[in-house]
Order: sequence, then C-alpha cells, then structure tokens
Amino acid sequence: MPMSEDFKARLLPVVEEVAAHYGTPFHIYDEAGIRQTGEALKSAFAGIEGFQEYYAVKALPNPRILQIMQDLGFGFDCSSIPELILSRKVGATGEQIMFTSNNTTLEEFEFAAQDGGCILNLDDISLIDKVPQFPELICFRYNPGPRRTGNLIIGNPVEAKYGVTHEQVVDAYRLARDKGAKRFGLHTMVASNELDHSYMVETARMLLQVAEMVETELGIRFEFVNIGGGFGIPYHPDQQALNLTRMASEITALFDQFKAQHGYVPKMVMESGRYMTGPHGALVTQAINHKETYRRYIGVDSCMSALMRPALYEAYHHIDVVGKTSLPQDQVYDVVGSLCENNDKFAVQRALPQIEEGDLLLIHDTGAHGHAMGFQYNGRLRPQELLLCCDGSIELIRRAETLEDYFATQNFSADLFRPSTTSC
Repeated sequence: MPMSEDFKARLLPVVEEVAAHYGTPFHIYDEAGIRQTGEALKSAFAGIEGFQEYYAVKALPNPRILQIMQDLGFGFDCSSIPELILSRKVGATGEQIMFTSNNTTLEEFEFAAQDGGCILNLDDISLIDKVPQFPELICFRYNPGPRRTGNLIIGNPVEAKYGVTHEQVVDAYRLARDKGAKRFGLHTMVASNELDHSYMVETARMLLQVAEMVETELGIRFEFVNIGGGFGIPYHPDQQALNLTRMASEITALFDQFKAQHGYVPKMVMESGRYMTGPHGALVTQAINHKETYRRYIGVDSCMSALMRPALYEAYHHIDVVGKTSLPQDQVYDVVGSLCENNDKFAVQRALPQIEEGDLLLIHDTGAHGHAMGFQYNGRLRPQELLLCCDGSIELIRRAETLEDYFATQNFSADLFRPSTTSC
C-alpha cells in the first residue's frame, strides 16, 4: 500500500496547519519512517558479516536526510561532484563513500581522490588508463548483457550504457591489478524498482559466480560484492511490497554456501535509495482550478518540475484529498500542473472524491526521485522540502527556489571572446 499508515497518522492531523504556515507546494519527509526502514534493512541482513548499505544520494540529495543515513551507520553512493561534496559535508570520508559514475571526466576522478578518497567504482574498462591516481582498492560495474533481463526503468542490460561486459570483466581486473590495485570489489545494477525478491536473489547469485570466475582466472579475492539498488516499493495500492525477510534469508544462504565452498566470503553491500526514502515522502499541493472540457481537470499549484516520474515513466502515484479520504471516490479527474506540456499530469482519469478549490492533495511516495529530478522549464521553480521529525516538529530543510535563484546564472559580467577566425 502506498505511504504507510504510520506516516499518514503522523501527517494528516497536522498537514493543514503545516500548509498554512509554510504555504504550498512542498515535499515532506517522515524521519521516523526512514529510520524504521533503515533498522529493518540492517536487521534483515545481519547474518552477512560486514553488511553495509551505501545510500544512493541521487534519490534524495539533502544534507538533513544524509545525516539520518549516517546516524544509521550507512555510507553513501555518489555519481557526481556535488553528491561527493554533500556526503563529505555530513562527515563521510574514505571508504564510507562509493563513487559510481559513468562517462566520467578527469575533473571528477581528481575530485574523488581528494579528502581521503573513496571507493572508485569504474563503469568501463577504457577508464582504467584515465584514472590519474590509481587506487589500491578498485571496483568495476558489471553488465551481464543477455545473461539477465532488465525492467522498464533501467532497460535491457544489452542496451544499457552502463558497465563492463561479461567478456571484459576478467581483463578489467587484470589491468587494474597491473596498475597496482591490491583490493577488489564487484558491483552491478540490473533493475530498478523491482518488487520480485527472487530477482534480487539471482543478482546476488550472479555476482558470487562472477567473483568465483575472476578468482579462478586471476587468483584475486574480492573484499565485497555490491548487489546495487533497485529494491522496489509498491506505488500502487494493488501491489505487494517487496518481501525483504525472504529475500534477505535466501541471499544470506547464498553467502553461507559460498563460504562453505571457498573458506571465505566477500562482504555484501548495496546502494538502496528508493527503498530507504521513497515511501516516506509526500508532495502536498493545493487545488487551485477546475476545468471541464473533453475531460474534467483539477489544476494544482505544483507541476511536473516538482515530480516528473508520472510524465517520464507513466508512473502511478497514489493521491489522497486531505479531509476526504473516507468519502466515495466517485469522481474522475486528470490532476494537472501548469507547464506548457500535455504530459504535465500527476494522475490521468483517476477516481477521487469531489475536489473543491482550496483542497489539499497529498501525492504519495515522493521521497525518492521526486524533488531530486526537478527542473526549471517554463521558469517554474522547485518547491521547498520539509522534515516531519520524530518529535513531531517540522523542520524546513530546503527553502523554495526564488526568482533571484532563477536569474542568478544570468546576472553576471559577460566574457566576450573573439576567435581568430571570426568572419564578421
């Protein structure tokens, strides 16, 4: 079921007061729910010695959220310089950070090596010679190609731009070893928002098999295997939640079996983002217009610049109308924003209660890839972010963008350059 009942119980009694104080729209996140999910994840994989979660910063890149992750003992998975900066600002150093970039620049490699470095997770064999200071610990992202199927979000592995192929993987580690690497990790990411626990079990099995193959060929042992992220959440009320307990039990059994056969076992790490924060966020927006043409529309004071998943993936996000959750859902609306794009819709032909202008709409499951994927098309500004703290207080953790922010990159002293071949 979208959005936990506990989150609803904490939010619904206060949401109108919060909206009156801060104004709409805003994303609001549930600290208690995030912490509960983190503890459940640690408990589920406690049977694997050295288990470590690296929170995928891209899901919700806010320092206050990262502080909660650090409190839970988690590291951070980063893919850009700003994400590295965010992680370091909350105190993460060295191997508490994994840098999983692709199409990486020299500037990014150099930045990743600063301030104690990080675990460098290379996306391609061609990047080995481009790393300016080759580290002692190296990891490669593995792409199984036709050996696995992907899903809608991440795509078919054969068509994905990510990773080292099966045929390249042994050579990649051989070349890295020749460069001076002495410690090794292995990573993959072959699905996103996957609710079938068995898919993730097979991913763990695949990585252990690849680790065994590389060890046989090169005689190296892996310190860790990273099964990636991709744990799904049930956005739709009819979907069943990922069976975390069963998945963890079956993966733990695979690691136990590997240890029995080899006398050692790599640590297991993962990079969950959506699973950690997705269900623990909501976009609160106000109905401001009605429109009746060929369809009935409810216009709200937010738009896809605050939540683009429905437009990008045709993704479903459940919607509650505050104060009307017990009323008949007997009206059919498209819930739309104000962008000059016809796919600027939070819901299409959705059964909802009668909505009046001024009603608050609660759009579920925006705690991952919501605000983070925002943009400024049409000059629409990204909304504020709030945190519902464990003690019931509300904390502003990101202010709304302003017109000054929008024009900041235009208000500067222009640099004028005249190339020598100018024809005019």
